Amino acid sequence: MNGPALNGVALKGRLLDLVLVLGGLLMIAPLVWLIVTALSQPIDAFQLPPRWIPRPPTLENFQQVPDLIPFARMAWNSLQIALITTAGSLLTSALAAYAFSRLRFPGRDQIFLVLLAALVVPVQLTVVPVFILMRWLHLVDTSVAIWLPALVNVFGIFFLRQYIASIPRELDEAAIMDGAGHFWILFRVILPLARPGLTALGIFVFEASWNNFFWPYIFLSSPEKMTLPVGLVSLQGAMGGGPAVVLFAAITLVVLPILVLFLIFQRSFIASIASTGLRA
Repeated sequence: MNGPALNGVALKGRLLDLVLVLGGLLMIAPLVWLIVTALSQPIDAFQLPPRWIPRPPTLENFQQVPDLIPFARMAWNSLQIALITTAGSLLTSALAAYAFSRLRFPGRDQIFLVLLAALVVPVQLTVVPVFILMRWLHLVDTSVAIWLPALVNVFGIFFLRQYIASIPRELDEAAIMDGAGHFWILFRVILPLARPGLTALGIFVFEASWNNFFWPYIFLSSPEKMTLPVGLVSLQGAMGGGPAVVLFAAITLVVLPILVLFLIFQRSFIASIASTGLRA
């Protein structure tokens, strides 16, 4: 390859880097503006053009949040539901994914197609029959009504099936020759190799449960049992004519746990998404 061609490739690479940097800045700008507004004085929050550095920064907005809603209680409710949902969903998804990828039984492919068809059904269409079922079980206004229907995650089954299907079957055959059963193979051979996929799915499920508003809003009525997304709506109504920066501070407190979770597991998350797409 001659010099002009190399220069052209280098120029295209720099242009691509510039486009990616601009795209990244546009994506992160709302998050930065959220945090800056939460740290700003009410009089400086919505100036045009907006300030990207609060002067002076203040934590008073965060201190006012617990005075308006029981933030700590709602955070505990959200965390409890999210952890139970994530752990249960990972377990059921791993069991189902192993069955659909490794076991052979009549109607396997047809059942899997029916499961995939469930992905296109909006959750709003299922709320009435689920509500009737939960009322019959006397679970309305309990956290069980939130995490129990979420234990079966169709996307999680599909996601892990694609990942497990990429693991060589020779490992299973070697374990079977040593006398291992399906549960031993799943928990001692398959899942350790599928750890990046489990990490990515765990982040997806935790984020969806943590930010879930519709389901808790329908099934929970007691203030002491409400979750953070419902609490933010209550806070918005309680603010009235008060400063909106307090609401921004509450939203920041809700967003930060998910951001920290992603930063901790970002390598496994990105690696699993990339490898699953290639192996599918």
